Amino acid sequence: MTVSDARLAQIAHRFAELEARLASGTLEGDAFVAASRDYAELEPVARVAAQVASMREELASLQKLDDPDPDMRALAAEEIARIREELPEAERKLAIAMLPRDSADQRPAMLEIRAGTGGDEAALFAADLYRMYERYAAEQGWKVEMISANANDIGGFKEVVANIAGTGVFAKLKFESGVHRVQRVPVTESGGRIHTSAATVAVLPEPSEVDVQIEDKDLKIDIYRASGAGGQHVNTTDSAVRITHLPSGLVVICQDERSQHKNKAKAMQVLRARLYEKMRDEAQGAEAEARKAMVGSGDRSERIRTYNFPQGRVTDHRINLTLHRLPEVLEGPGLGELIDALIAEDEAKRLAAMDG
Repeated sequence: MTVSDARLAQIAHRFAELEARLASGTLEGDAFVAASRDYAELEPVARVAAQVASMREELASLQKLDDPDPDMRALAAEEIARIREELPEAERKLAIAMLPRDSADQRPAMLEIRAGTGGDEAALFAADLYRMYERYAAEQGWKVEMISANANDIGGFKEVVANIAGTGVFAKLKFESGVHRVQRVPVTESGGRIHTSAATVAVLPEPSEVDVQIEDKDLKIDIYRASGAGGQHVNTTDSAVRITHLPSGLVVICQDERSQHKNKAKAMQVLRARLYEKMRDEAQGAEAEARKAMVGSGDRSERIRTYNFPQGRVTDHRINLTLHRLPEVLEGPGLGELIDALIAEDEAKRLAAMDG
């Protein structure tokens, strides 16, 4: 996809206009927030567009050069060759930067991990995945807040829900949704046999209250005494909250906080994210099928990755990428390589679809 010179000029003009508006000091409130958001979205496009425009102008100027000095002509020929070699990659980067973005890409995200097949071993694996995302988030400068957790007696999670706040969280984590499979000898296995267990991951963009408005009349809220691991306070007060959204049938339970009000606030946060994802799925329709044809639908029922401990490898089945650095992946840095590869594959396929 080649971007015309006229389109490059439009991008430069729009970016300069936004810069001038923000620098004027006349914008306030919602107008300033909207202009800042537009600037942040356009800035990476404008930066690459300016580079492409500069390279094209330099190439045109050099091609017109008619200098009698043979040394100058030779130097110009070298520069022409260099620009012709580098320009296609710059134009490709621009095309990628101009691809339509998911409107939720820059949002924080709700991470939900649930133990699947495998009993206690699956719960231990769910805990491993949670720590992996915690470490990756720390590398990205994001903040992780656990919303709720259902732990077992040996340090695993039957279910854990967390909020991950920061810039571009959903854009980087959205392809993590699906079934993650582990192959290893469980700590509970005395015979040394390798077991296969699984955990499901769901990554949901977090909406604002404006995006999802929930009526009080649509909620059934139950307050009860919390149970399970969590300290002496757990069984002494009616602090656990179960919220049922009547129109959709969605149910959210939160009991980790001592305060009923804090549990209710966290439960509403999770409910809002699940309703927002439901709304997105219904609205996208055919677009969801296009996503499925790229690097995966994000459906938590789809097996996406295998973590094989005996061989020390991690395989992402959607892009047929295997890394023989399993410990590094679980520690966070290796996960970044997988995520970057998934994003690159998604961009390449969307580019090819647009060119086609």
